[in-house]
Amino acid sequence: MANISIRNVSKSYGALNVLRPFSLEIEDGEFVVLVGPSGCGKSTMLKILAGLEPASEGQIFIGEREVTDLSPGDRDIAMVFQNYALYPHLTVRQNIGFGLKMRGTDKAELDRRVDDAARILEVTPYLDRKPKDLSGGQRQRVALGRAIVRQPQAFLMDEPLSNLDAKLRVHMRAEIGALHKRIGVTTVYVTHDQVEAMTMADRVVIMQGGIIQQIAAPDELFNNPANLFVAGFIGSPGMNFLNADLTAGRLTAFGQQMELTRAANHHGPVIVGVRPEHLTLNDAPVTFGVRPTLVESLGSEKYVYFDTEGARIADGEDGKTKGLIARVSHSGPLPRQEELRLGFDPAHLYLFDARTGARL
Repeated sequence: MANISIRNVSKSYGALNVLRPFSLEIEDGEFVVLVGPSGCGKSTMLKILAGLEPASEGQIFIGEREVTDLSPGDRDIAMVFQNYALYPHLTVRQNIGFGLKMRGTDKAELDRRVDDAARILEVTPYLDRKPKDLSGGQRQRVALGRAIVRQPQAFLMDEPLSNLDAKLRVHMRAEIGALHKRIGVTTVYVTHDQVEAMTMADRVVIMQGGIIQQIAAPDELFNNPANLFVAGFIGSPGMNFLNADLTAGRLTAFGQQMELTRAANHHGPVIVGVRPEHLTLNDAPVTFGVRPTLVESLGSEKYVYFDTEGARIADGEDGKTKGLIARVSHSGPLPRQEELRLGFDPAHLYLFDARTGARL
């Protein structure tokens, strides 16, 4: 195991900059997730770290050794791909042990490592089967087993769960998390799924347009987003945004005026953010009348949509959906055509500079 140091790494294809100077220090045994919308540069960074793509500029260290110009085989890392990359003509045992065999590992040691990995991942009953006889989850375990047996300094995982159905993804998230806690190998994991990032990572790196937007622990990202993009990307359903005006600590939003002393020095247009779970149908310090346009019942809670002028719902990528959404606990039906009183506590509002998107 080892720490990883990425220092001012960038990647360009001619005039196209796909990865701006990227710096990140990953501690020994840490689980770090790179997340962002398609085309943000996360997979490019992982390929550069693996040695599958050369960096245009910058340096990479694994442990105390610089690996910037080394081939993938000389970096002492193991990579898990989204398509499993298993050899269809080999058994599970042969697939798991393939890399060790190519390195000339003694057969007794090879068998011991394969058996250990199979036991950890609970694939021992399938060691004599071919990949075609396995389920998607079992194939992913075999791919993980092939990485484990090499006993590398770091694991690199490129959207390894994207080919699984929703229920199996949840199960495999838990399995990978438990596996990391058990073996403690430094892991860099790439995904476009913010739920994977938030549930698995020690720290999350949010990326957009080849640029790091914020690096923080999951709870810190959720509660203290650095800017408008991070606030809209993290959270499900997405954060509600509304154009508003702030003057001398007085905010005008949702047809209401309220005192916000924490932003007393800012004057002019702002964007107000409020998470769906902070909008309530019960009594609140500030309330306003709205008519629901759609109610989605999820059993213990409901998603209630409102068509509100100037408001939009972040969809987790770069787009927005018009209106507001409230995530409420409510039993029984809700009237769909009658006006409801929707409320919030001003302490739960997020404020962003309307020009730069930076959080105030």
